[in-house]
Amino acid sequence: MFTLELCIASVMLISLIIYMLTGGADFGGGIWDLFATGRRAKAQRTLIMEAIAPIWEANHVWLIVIIVLLFVAFPVAFAAISTALHIPLTLMLIGIVLRGSAFVFRTYDVQSDTTHRRWSQVFAIASAITPVMLGITLGAVASGTIHVDVVSGQVETDFFSAWLAPFPFAIGFFTLTLCALLAAVYLTLETKDLELQEDFRLRALIAAVSVGVMAGLSFILSVEGAPAIRSGLSSAPWSIPFHILTGAAALWAIWAIWKRQFRLARILVPIQVTLIVFGWGLAQYPYLVTPDLTFSNVAAPDVVLRSTLIILGVGGILLVPAFLYLYAVFKGTVRQAKTVPEHLDTHENDSA
Repeated sequence: MFTLELCIASVMLISLIIYMLTGGADFGGGIWDLFATGRRAKAQRTLIMEAIAPIWEANHVWLIVIIVLLFVAFPVAFAAISTALHIPLTLMLIGIVLRGSAFVFRTYDVQSDTTHRRWSQVFAIASAITPVMLGITLGAVASGTIHVDVVSGQVETDFFSAWLAPFPFAIGFFTLTLCALLAAVYLTLETKDLELQEDFRLRALIAAVSVGVMAGLSFILSVEGAPAIRSGLSSAPWSIPFHILTGAAALWAIWAIWKRQFRLARILVPIQVTLIVFGWGLAQYPYLVTPDLTFSNVAAPDVVLRSTLIILGVGGILLVPAFLYLYAVFKGTVRQAKTVPEHLDTHENDSA
């Protein structure tokens, strides 16, 4: 039965999935900006910039939705997470701010090689740090090491042990590889330049293998790092069919990338990421913060939850069409990337 708190939790999970598929891909673009190499390095960075520029600010709406719903509907959990994990959350916030600032300054600052390279490095490093911190936060929430007195809301865990551990860091780098995979696959369809397509095809294949490695490592570390998640992913009735479905989507996506069927890969990779995040949500349930805070024992009063759902419905009527229009305007057609003549690109020949 869908209770009020479960409905809001579902909206939060859906928002997290959308944020990964949109904002996560933006972070992945920054990662590939960091690793742009060869004589087409500047063309690669230009393609990334043109793909991200129209939409990167709007994508953060989904993160804001998650934070606001957590604060309004589950205030005890919000307080516990923001207290126990304030260090990775602060680093994540700094990364978001630095990334956005660097992206703007790189575009509008003095267009010298030195200035452009400096802002590019800030943009790329911040883009890598942010998804790692997001993953570390999610891993720590699932690890079962954050202990909270449900009555008083007092956090009984120190500020380091919950997140400064192998499992949260594995989830952090797992998140990083997912963002890199999404970005590389998306970018293959952002240009008609065959050489640039091949560049990002290779990056997509590398990222896909990295996702598999980090998924396996995270699952192994969950034995001690997150036993509740491990139990849900290995012994729940839905776990085996779910693993088969996720694995099939991943292998099919790799095959599509290998065969240069980029439009098919553009469908399969988001499905893969969606299944991974959705599986985490299923394994996490009924805990919001393992092992003390469940969705039911920290939910706000029904009158608050009911009002929140009404507001979400009204807001969704306005937000979803606006986003669809935004993407139709800026992402509706494949655009030819602007390439740079080779004689102007010599300073970009080395890796970032």
